[in-house]
Amino acid sequence: MAKKAKNFKKSKTGAYMSIATTAFGAISVAKQAKLARNDHDTLRLIDAAVSAAAIVTGLAILYRELKRLGDDDVLLG
Repeated sequence: MAKKAKNFKKSKTGAYMSIATTAFGAISVAKQAKLARNDHDTLRLIDAAVSAAAIVTGLAILYRELKRLGDDDVLLG
């Protein structure tokens, strides 16, 4: 059972779950950016921009991992 859970991160299902979780974090960052713009808070706006960049980078890495997992599948090309 523990081995299944350990390999979950390396599976396609695990990659999709990670992508969904990371994308869900983007909602929070968008709300933070909106509040920062309304309050004219430059520091919070910078924080939201850095967080958004981290989310984009994380999604790109997860997408690359998903493509790498798909390379083993003949049908996916």
